[in-house]
Order: sequence, then structure tokens, then C-alpha cells
Amino acid sequence: MSSSVEGGVGRAVGSAPPPVTPAVRMTGICKSFNTVSVLDDVDFEVLPGEVHALAGGNGAGKSTLMKILQGVYGKDAGSIEIDGTPVNFASIHDAKAAGIGMVFQEFSLVSTLTVAQNVFLNAEPRRGGLIDDKQMIDRATALFERMQTPVPADLPLSSMSTAYWQLTEIAKALNEDARVLIMDEPTASLARHEAKALFELIGRLKQEGISIIYISHRMEEVYEIADRITILRNGKRLLTKPLASISAAQIVEGIVGKAVEVAGPAIAASGDGEIILQTQALSTVGGLHEVDLTLRAGQVVGLAGLMGSGRSELARALYGIDKITGGTVLVDGKPVSITSPAQALEHGICLIPEDRRQQGLILDHSVTANLALPHLDDVLSGPFVDDKAVTSLVRRLIETFGIKVADPSAPTKLLSGGNQQKIVIAKWISRQPRVLIMDEPTAGVDIGTKAEIIATVRSFAEKGMAVLVISSEYSELLAMSDRLLLMRDFTIAREIDRSAVSDEKSLELEVQGVAA
Repeated sequence: MSSSVEGGVGRAVGSAPPPVTPAVRMTGICKSFNTVSVLDDVDFEVLPGEVHALAGGNGAGKSTLMKILQGVYGKDAGSIEIDGTPVNFASIHDAKAAGIGMVFQEFSLVSTLTVAQNVFLNAEPRRGGLIDDKQMIDRATALFERMQTPVPADLPLSSMSTAYWQLTEIAKALNEDARVLIMDEPTASLARHEAKALFELIGRLKQEGISIIYISHRMEEVYEIADRITILRNGKRLLTKPLASISAAQIVEGIVGKAVEVAGPAIAASGDGEIILQTQALSTVGGLHEVDLTLRAGQVVGLAGLMGSGRSELARALYGIDKITGGTVLVDGKPVSITSPAQALEHGICLIPEDRRQQGLILDHSVTANLALPHLDDVLSGPFVDDKAVTSLVRRLIETFGIKVADPSAPTKLLSGGNQQKIVIAKWISRQPRVLIMDEPTAGVDIGTKAEIIATVRSFAEKGMAVLVISSEYSELLAMSDRLLLMRDFTIAREIDRSAVSDEKSLELEVQGVAA
């Protein structure tokens, strides 16, 4: 199988393409874990100054292929060339020395350190045996000037937005002389204007001849910045094509293995469901003020707003994480006190958190343990856990929610992001809450899993659950929501009629209009 693709990057029309040595060429890569094949004869390449998108469903082998390129895993078979020279990476350090850099979805940074300290972590400039802070700040500042993205290098990273964390990751890789950057879902935590700034930076890096391997489940991003795309499915390379020669529908079908329709027609809001949860002039230590919210049985309410508008803070307040300092929360029309997640659960309120890895799962624990954790009261036999009851519960949840796992006793961290997210959703929805709050429920999952999650949410709403969905993906909000609320400055600015919003662009304009 050859990864050569007609129509390279920047070819003049009608002329023969000049020979170009790929920045990276991976040929016939195979990898198995415990006799389970994860990659089977995979070819992949990226040219100098090219953005090459790497796509595939959760569990398709993308991360494993990139970890082999990073030196995290050794390959079982195949070859790797960097700038035409065969290499065999035994460690991450070998890959870095060869010019391979990684920008992680889950940041590999230390929040208590300054930007400059993070950029030079474990490679600090020294003078007389001591760390030279001034030189470190000056060199970090010069890196950001090269990137044409001014960042205050002397400030703690914890004081900055997620966009600056992403820029710091990139600067750290460039400081290590990376000529190939692997970007894994780099916009997952960015607002739209921050994502656009990142795309402009990627364009400038391309002009410097730096190659970008771009992993994303967001098709609009791939079409905006990528030159070519490679799709993996079930550990095999399905295709490699220029973006200009393949449609979004073909990409989605290649990833999932069938046609998928995520966003449906406008949904007529139903206003006759009973009011389950209501807030009146809600204020919190997290900054919320004067928030009036109504959630009805059988309805999905979509909450849109720019990053920093207070969306996650509202979820945290309703779940008892952030202290409520003013206003009223009513459940079934009666005022209630919610000062902890335990009290929220008593009132039938569950939260699917924004960060599944940090807030939704115990990654070192098994799939069984994670799924059973919210159901311990249901699987006790006297003072002991009934193993048969646990096994039956877990088997039912795995089947109902389509969780792909070969061994439920395996650590959850070994599963793909999409299957990890299904576990978080399954363990809480299966408690049959009256109110389900979902904060970025499809972040970092493939389009097939996204469609499954959307269908699951709609089906439970139809059974009488009240659902609040917070999302930065407008297509997701439009596909799920009966009502739409726009948030600004830590309060709900206004409600708009779902049926009046025809597409993502219309909703984006509504959000920008509120933010103006």
C-alpha cells in the first residue's frame, strides 16, 4: 500500500510536480497490544509545509500511530523516514531530536509556572549554574514574536485563558526545534475567535516550511486549514486524498462506515411539559448574577455563549459545586438548598462535566468500577458488593450505550475518548435523573459517536427528562435543542426561538450579536 497521492501541495496547474521528500514517511506500520491488532500495514506521510489531517473514529488507531511517531510506542513492523532518512525512535527524546513536536489536547503544562518557565521546562537557560530567568523570558518573548502572537511570557499560566495555554504548547515545541507538529484536537477548548487566531498561526508556520499533522473531528476546521486528509478505520488506512477532491459527506462515511446525519430539521419547542427546575435571580461566588432559568420535562434546552460567558459556572452552581450567594432554586415549584453534588443528586440533578478525564472518570480504575460507582446502593448485598449484580449492571450499560470494550476489567484510560465519554453519560443517565446537565458532551468524540450521543439525549428527553446542554458546537445545539438560551457576562441575556434559527451561521450571528 502506497501513501503517495497525486496532486501534492502547491503544485502549479499543468506542470509536473517537482520531487518532494516527505518530512515524515511511515510505511507498513503494524502494532498490536496483547495480540489485539491496533494498526495493520498503515502508510502515512506529511510533506514540508503541509497541513495533513488525520481522521478516523474513536479507536481507529490515530493516537497509536502518532505515539509511534513520537517514540512513545515502538512499532511491531514497518519503517519511518524523517526527511528521507530512516529512523527508529526508542524514546520521546529521540523523536524530539528528529524534529517531531506534539501539541496535546490535554495540556502538558504546569499551571503554577510562568509562560516562559513552561516553554523551557527541563531545558532552562543557565548562567553560572543557576537558571537565567531574564534570558528565559527574553527568548520566550522572541518565540512568540516569531509566531506573531504576543504573549506575556513572565505571567503565571494559571492567570491566562485556554488560548494562551495552546500558544504556550506550540512555543514549547518550536523551542525544541520542531519541524513537524502533531496537533491533537487543538481547538477543543477554544472559543471560535481563538480558533481562528490559531488557524492564522498555522498558516504562518506552513510558510516557514513546518509540517502540521492535524487531528480533529470537526470537518469545518479540516476544510479550512488542511491540504490533504488520511482516514483510518479499524486500524487500517482507508484513503489519502487532497481535501479539494473529497466531500464532507464522503469523509464522514469513511470515518463511520455509513452515512450519518447529525443535525436534523428545526425542532418545534414543546412548552407544555411540567417545570422541574427553575432559578430566580441566581447569583454565585463563581460570578453568576441574576440568572433566571426554567427547565421543563421532555425538553432539551441549549445554552450558547462565548467562552467566559458563565456557561460552565451555571452548571457548577446547579450541581452544588459553586456556592450560591443569592436568588432561589426551585424543584417542582418548591425552594431547595443545593450546597453539594450529593444534595443535587437527591433532587434528581446529574451533571456530565466538561472535562471527562479530570472530572468524570477515575482513569486508572476499570470500566466496571467507573460504571458501577454511582450505583453502589443498588448492587449491595448487606454490607458487601454483589459481584453478580455489578456484572449484570455493567453488561446492560455497555450494551445499551454501545460502549466498545473488550474487557470491562481493563483500566478506563485504555479506551478511546468516545468510549470514555459514553461511560460518563451511561453511568449518570442510567440513574434516571429528572434533570440532566451536559457540559460539552461531545468534545473530542468522532462524528459517529456524536450522532449516537445526540440520539441518546433526545430519546431520554422524550421519556420526560429535562436536559440542559452547554456546547460550543452550534450544529450540536441545533440538532438537540427545543429551546435556545444565549449567555453573556455571567447571566442569561435572552432566549431565541429554535425554529427561527436555520443553520449554524445564524446561531453564530445571534451569539455574536449578544456579545456585542
